[in-house]
Amino acid sequence: MSLRAFHVVFIGASTLLAFFYATWCLVLGDREGLGWRAAGAASAAAGLGLVAYEAWFLRKTAPRASRSPSGAERGQR
Repeated sequence: MSLRAFHVVFIGASTLLAFFYATWCLVLGDREGLGWRAAGAASAAAGLGLVAYEAWFLRKTAPRASRSPSGAERGQR
């Protein structure tokens, strides 16, 4: 497994964990109080941040076609 693939899997797992924790906190917050709701909201915000980060990372590390310094595609003269 490449480092890029490991990174994608790890960030994906972290995102799922953040959203599951947010759901758990928000459900408990209905019975237990404001602290649980705040933790749920913070975890949901972290999950959204992880989604944005993963989208940025995938765009940044996407394989690209090789180009010459002049900008012309390879193989064309």
